[in-house]
Amino acid sequence: MEIDNVPQPSGSQEDSSTLTKEPSGVDGDPATDSVKTAQVERPLVTSRNKGSVLVNPKQRGNPLLKCISNVPWEYEEGIIPDYVMGRTTCALFLSLRYHNLKPDYINNRIKELGKLYDLRVLLVQVDTKDPNYPLKHLTRVCLLTDMTLILAWNPEEAAKIIETYKSFEYKPPDMIMEKTESDSHIKLVSALTSIRSINKTDASTLLSNYGSLEKIIKATQHSLALCPGLGQQKATRLYNALHTPFLKSDKKQKTGIAKYFDV
Repeated sequence: MEIDNVPQPSGSQEDSSTLTKEPSGVDGDPATDSVKTAQVERPLVTSRNKGSVLVNPKQRGNPLLKCISNVPWEYEEGIIPDYVMGRTTCALFLSLRYHNLKPDYINNRIKELGKLYDLRVLLVQVDTKDPNYPLKHLTRVCLLTDMTLILAWNPEEAAKIIETYKSFEYKPPDMIMEKTESDSHIKLVSALTSIRSINKTDASTLLSNYGSLEKIIKATQHSLALCPGLGQQKATRLYNALHTPFLKSDKKQKTGIAKYFDV
């Protein structure tokens, strides 16, 4: 059986086999001393459950488990957090309603977790009418204990957060980074959207269909109207804007009898 490479608590140890020091100030004040707690074994990750979300058996009956459908999950004995979404990622689940009844519960859970895992999520389900004060307190607790606070308003949202962390476990960072367009593309979109009623979606559609501004200019009015989302009115305005001369001729066309005289 392969042992999962989970970060161990940092700090000096008095007995490397049984004892380790962990911060005690979880209730909102910075830790000023340390307490001795029994060291818990690392969670075991076998080839059977490497691709699954590991669930603490204490979470049995949590409605969010019924909503996890896009990634596999299974109960795992011996893990400290409620959910393990990766080798260095875990989550503690907390209902605000339960927190109001037992405010010391989450303090004890975070103290038990110690410094295990690099990314530690406190997943809070907001199920009370007035969540402002408890959320303010939990925010302070997370800042002092290196936890990431994420809110969900129902079990479906909470399950989606767990699924997302697991599905992106081995994805490269650029998968969630904003895609930046080239300067030339931005300039073309800006030029096309300067025409009345042409928005960014229309500009992107035109560039995608024709490939270049030159081909858009050469396109017929009927061809432009066939582009998705454009329509006849937008196509007419676009065609006129692209084919109307910038400078008007100074010579006025003679009408009536004046056209027979050279004046």
